[in-house]
Amino acid sequence: MARHSHWASIKHKKGALDAKRGKLFSKLAKHIMTAARHGGGDPEMNLRLRYAIDKARAASMPRDNIERAVKKGAGELEGEELVETTYEGYGPGGVAVVLDILTDNKNRTAGDVRRSFELHGGKLSGPNTAARMFEKKGLFSLDASAAGEDQVLEIALDAGAEDMEKVGNEYEITCAPQDFEKVRKALEARGLKPTSAELGMVPLSLVPLSQDVGRRILALMEELEDHEDVQNVYANFTLPPELLAEAQAAG
Repeated sequence: MARHSHWASIKHKKGALDAKRGKLFSKLAKHIMTAARHGGGDPEMNLRLRYAIDKARAASMPRDNIERAVKKGAGELEGEELVETTYEGYGPGGVAVVLDILTDNKNRTAGDVRRSFELHGGKLSGPNTAARMFEKKGLFSLDASAAGEDQVLEIALDAGAEDMEKVGNEYEITCAPQDFEKVRKALEARGLKPTSAELGMVPLSLVPLSQDVGRRILALMEELEDHEDVQNVYANFTLPPELLAEAQAAG
């Protein structure tokens, strides 16, 4: 039933470690600015902004940084003009890759991303070539030590979740986008605070990879994720168990 890409569980651990770095805060600030620009600076009235702020808080982004990003996005402070776009491509082994981009220079970012794909044996592709392999969902991750699997599954399903899977030391929950708030509130009402909660892309099918190809796709994912203009990376692959355990341990 589950269709979670192994990259999801790996990148969540990586994100927690990267929270000490200014690059992550820059990414989060861009996300907040764009949300505020499109829907206003009040998170109670702007659900997208609320999600962006929650993500920043989860990464321990300073409150002043968050407030400044909101004001820049809402036009109360001068800020850079950011463009939202999506890049699609295919990595080693035919893995479909979709990138959410926020940039102040599309030509620079496109060149950087193209070089990353080519360096690791992949290539950029046209619109809706890789994206058609995914669908939008609400995504939650929970520390598996927080509660028993049956308890979390019951709470999630009763709130409208579609699926739950235990991956490593985390539960990964999927729901329809319109049920995101309902599931979030149900979990938090039972004292279950997600380690991540976002609207993202879930693959329709997964590509099983060998050890060699798995290492190559992980190198590509890491490089793309580290780019300041790349907000999210989605890919449709699974790894051999021993390589998955190694990648999660390396975090």
